[in-house]
Amino acid sequence: MISKPTTLALVLAALTVSSTVAAKTLVYCSEGSPENFNPQLYTSGTSVDASAVPVYNRLVDFKVGTTELQPSLAERWEVSEDGKIYTFHLRKGVKFQSNKYFTPTRDFNADDVIFSFMRQKDPHNPYHNVSNGTYSNFESLEFGSLITAIDKVDDNTVRFTLAHPEAPFVADLGWYFASILSAEYADAMLKAGTPERVDSDPIGTGPFRLAQYQKDSRILFTAFDDYWQGKAKIDRLVFSITPDASVRVAKLEKNECQVMPFPNPADLPRLKENNAITLMSKAGLNTGFLAFNTQKAPLDNVKVRQALAMAINKPAIIQAVFQGTGTAAKNLLPPGVWSADSTLKDYDYDPEKAKALLKEAGVAPGTTIDLWAMPVQRPYNPNAKRMAEMIQADWAKVGIQAKIVTYEWGEYLKRVKSGEHQAALMGWTTATGDPDNFFGPLFTCTSANGGSNSAKWCYQPFDKIIAEAKATTDHDKRVALYKQAQQMMHDQMPAVMIAHSTIFEPVRKEVQGYEIDPFGKHIFWPVDLKK
Repeated sequence: MISKPTTLALVLAALTVSSTVAAKTLVYCSEGSPENFNPQLYTSGTSVDASAVPVYNRLVDFKVGTTELQPSLAERWEVSEDGKIYTFHLRKGVKFQSNKYFTPTRDFNADDVIFSFMRQKDPHNPYHNVSNGTYSNFESLEFGSLITAIDKVDDNTVRFTLAHPEAPFVADLGWYFASILSAEYADAMLKAGTPERVDSDPIGTGPFRLAQYQKDSRILFTAFDDYWQGKAKIDRLVFSITPDASVRVAKLEKNECQVMPFPNPADLPRLKENNAITLMSKAGLNTGFLAFNTQKAPLDNVKVRQALAMAINKPAIIQAVFQGTGTAAKNLLPPGVWSADSTLKDYDYDPEKAKALLKEAGVAPGTTIDLWAMPVQRPYNPNAKRMAEMIQADWAKVGIQAKIVTYEWGEYLKRVKSGEHQAALMGWTTATGDPDNFFGPLFTCTSANGGSNSAKWCYQPFDKIIAEAKATTDHDKRVALYKQAQQMMHDQMPAVMIAHSTIFEPVRKEVQGYEIDPFGKHIFWPVDLKK
């Protein structure tokens, strides 16, 4: 016999239902699954959105919606006269989140900063090799040799000593790999024999804590009550993982999600006409490109790379793939990044000249080249498959047979990183707005070795220019050096720069306070939902 519920039980049940109804939940239709939840280990925007943005903070960050650097976990800092010592004064009273494996016993302090950087820098750190530890961004900046010491002055003061002055150093600390993890959590997981939990079940100081993750389905975050900037206005943030852009649009229209990234350009007119949706847009600090693996024949020959660049009908790609949402790129730097060279002359579309160059280089007609196309939309490429098909048709006209290859996104990135490709569609959105954030991670010799240099291009004269530009604080000198670097890339052609894209984000009208981030992140801490 089932007993009747007591009045108290009914009241409690009613309260639970009403509090659930009252909880504000924002659903974000994300484009893919994160590789894991530690932004030190992975560079894709998909992983950054699910880790660095909701869960973590950095010493410095960017004012939402702008490229303006501002204090975050560091309230202020000083730089020595010789430009080599940076002293950061840490914010007091900042709380860490907790989860079922760990409850913190102290506030954020200098030990957390030191752990977060030394894990990446020191091969002997017990966490260095955890989760197959590779630290592409840290290594691409050569932080291992740049930072000679990180000292704890006291609980709330940390001193970084550099080997030489580094102009973009503070801006680089706003980059995702510089997120601050809990040293206390790391110690506890090491003792428990489960160090990988630090990366799969993250604990940070950020506005949302990870509550649940179902791979390829959804991620549930809940607002962190003790967040140092104040509790988020929404109670729950759900990432509904939806790789297909047309499915994302349908969900947005049905109010199954309130924000979505990377709409198909063809859907923009319809979204613009929908009264329930605001179509937001902003010039993106991004570049989509085709990287040649310069360590594999025939792409190790500069004439072949130049010929393949001339054979691509860029204006036709911009029209068909971007449909008015992108501009043709001739430089790695987008026009909105200082020192972008507007006077540089791009290669003309010239199939006849391309054929002549290929002949000169000894490449026989009918030669096959694998052309990799990413399986997801990115800020810099709304449809890589269509772009690859157009390049395939262009190359066929000059006697090159392109075989289109693709993999699941995480697998694609892993294989490109290890250099399995011949030519791969890739791209980049800057994380700091400094020109070095394009050149350093993407085309230096250091980044060619297991970093984000998908061209595997190592060219000493170029490296010399980039190193010199970083080491000077003279702005005009940096501009001149970066212009030289752009000309050198144009001549050597490690990658064909294809497009800079405008970022479009359709957002439901009930969403308040959301701003497009120029760096491509999706930030929900300031957002509210109208009832």
